[in-house]
Amino acid sequence: MKVTTKGQVTIPMEIREQLQIQPGAEVEFVVEGDAVKMIPMKRAQLHGRRIVERLRGKSTVRMSTDEIMALTRGEA
Repeated sequence: MKVTTKGQVTIPMEIREQLQIQPGAEVEFVVEGDAVKMIPMKRAQLHGRRIVERLRGKSTVRMSTDEIMALTRGEA
């Protein structure tokens, strides 16, 4: 399989069918040693990821992660 100058490859039809990857589907790439694993994203994963992306950088409260965790646990 050849990689284009834009870093693109074509996923063979057999693999797209087996993994039910449709046009417009989103996938995630994970590096494991010297190999790359492509993982199709499920609808629920995409929804959660989009919510996090929309909220990222919106906080106006300056608290550390430890302070937030203590607050959510009801610690003083």
